Formats: sequence, structure tokens, C-alpha cells
Amino acid sequence: MLKDIFFKLNKKASDEKSESGTEKQETIMTKCPSCKKILYSKDLHKRLNVCSNCDHHMPIISTDRMDALLDIDSGTELFTSVTSVNPLNFPNYEEKLKSDKEKTGLEEALIVSHGKIMGNEAVVAIMDPRFRMGSMGSALGEKLARTFQYATEHRLPVIVFTASGGARMQEGILSLMQMAKVSVAIERHSKAGLLYIAYMTNPTTGGVSASFASVGDINLAETGALIGFAGRRVIEETIKEKLPDDFQTAEFLLKHGQLDDVVNRVNMKRYLGTILKMHKEVV
Repeated sequence: MLKDIFFKLNKKASDEKSESGTEKQETIMTKCPSCKKILYSKDLHKRLNVCSNCDHHMPIISTDRMDALLDIDSGTELFTSVTSVNPLNFPNYEEKLKSDKEKTGLEEALIVSHGKIMGNEAVVAIMDPRFRMGSMGSALGEKLARTFQYATEHRLPVIVFTASGGARMQEGILSLMQMAKVSVAIERHSKAGLLYIAYMTNPTTGGVSASFASVGDINLAETGALIGFAGRRVIEETIKEKLPDDFQTAEFLLKHGQLDDVVNRVNMKRYLGTILKMHKEVV
């Protein structure tokens, strides 16, 4: 009976149109994919898409994360004009970019803002896997390089939330070049005595995990995040061994020394605000 009510409520909410007659309203209830508990969608949204029963971290879009992280009315979005093109004339790439732009409302798989977290200034960059699976292309690399350059000039800490499938295949070697480009910008920021916090979320893989996602002064990850370079099957076939069940999870990497801490998303703002405050007092 409860299952029927759940289905009917969600169907009714999905069928209702907005005033424009095009957008659908949010469903009333959501089932946690981990523990299967049925949750009120509004309550889930307040908890930043973290299940109140089992702490499973469901996907959250970049703009919602930015809104939850920055103090109210403190954020200024940066580098909004930087967008992808098709440098190698890859077939159908422009159509896919256009589709992702319409679907997400973003110009690229990364948003950047200068704002405050619990009163502490910082530049925050957040990747969004809905846009080309958060893959790293020339435009994304350019936005990140500009992020660190801006932060260096204004003497601000940087926080980068990674969520990526790796390099963007449609841009070939130009995509891979962004690893070095961003790393140089990070090094200049570091030599200026400034703080960089790398914050890995689900998933962080490929060339992103092998470059700027892993070189923070403080390396953090979100609870349960998948982090790694190559996939489990490829690694097992290469080394001819069975990998642990929790291999490439944030908790596994913390246990083996690759991370400084694993943070529940609900505590994200308070945790980062505390670090920024401590750093400001020290310098």
C-alpha cells in the first residue's frame, strides 16, 4: 500500500507543469538507492542529498553545492565567458556540447566563484559531471588556470571540488595538455604561500585524479566517493590479482595515506570554514 501511495504521489508531481507548461516539478518522495528508505524530497534537499538513514551521498549539482557552501549573497561567479569549442573538428561534438548546455544551464563542466565561507574569503571551483561527465577539456583547463591566477593575484585560498570521468576524448592531446597547464598555475599559487584544498567527490577518475585533484596542500574527499585512475577490471587484469571490495573508495584511500580526511557533505561548509579560519590566523 505504501509503495502505491509513493508511486501515485511522485507521478502526480511529475505530471504537474509549471506556468510555462514545460518544466516538471520535483517529486515529493525519493528512495535512497543504498538503504531503500523512502525520504521526503524537501528534507533530502535540505541535507544536500545525503540520506538521513544511512548517510549515502546522492548526486548534487554544482550550483546547489555552491549555494550551500558560500555565505548568502557573498558569491561572484568568475570566467563565465569561457566555453568549449571543437578544435579537432570531432564529429557531432558541437551538437553534444549544445545539448549539455541546454540540459544543465552551464557553459562548461566547471563553475567558479569568489565568495566567503563562514566569513572567510576563498575562490571555489566546482566540477559538474552532468556536462560531458565532468571531463577535462581545453575550456575547463583554462577556467582552472585562470582560477589559480586570480587567486594568486588577490592572495586568496582555492578550493576545487572534482567530479570527472577524466580527459575529454573529443579534444585529444589538447585535453591532456590541461594537466600540465593547471599544475603550473597551482605551483605559482603555492610559491606565493597560498592554500589549495583539493576536495574529491564521486567520481574523480582518469587524468583529473592523476593531476590537480591529488596535489592539494590538503586533500579531502566526500564520503563514499569513487576515486582512481584506471578501472577495477583493467587493474585486476594487469596485476592478475583480486582487488579489495572497497578499493578506490575515499575510505580506502584515507586508510592508505592518500587523503587527509573524508568529509560528510552535511559538514562540508563548517569543515572548510574552520580550515580557512585557521589558515588565515596562521598567515
